[in-house]
Amino acid sequence: METVLLIISICLIVIVLLQSGKAEGASQIFSGGNSDLFSQRKERGTELAISRITMCLGLAFFVICLVASFF
Repeated sequence: METVLLIISICLIVIVLLQSGKAEGASQIFSGGNSDLFSQRKERGTELAISRITMCLGLAFFVICLVASFF
């Protein structure tokens, strides 16, 4: 169980690092300069695949941690 959790966590770290930054500037995040920052941007192709893989790996990590906490 711990081995699977370790593999999923490493894969999750790698896939998150592969994602592109969606904010054009870090100053907009802190100052709140653009309220509709993500409204004009849609994920397509590899971005969509990476986003879905991230969601699946995160869900698997959560479920395995939850199951491991009971046993």
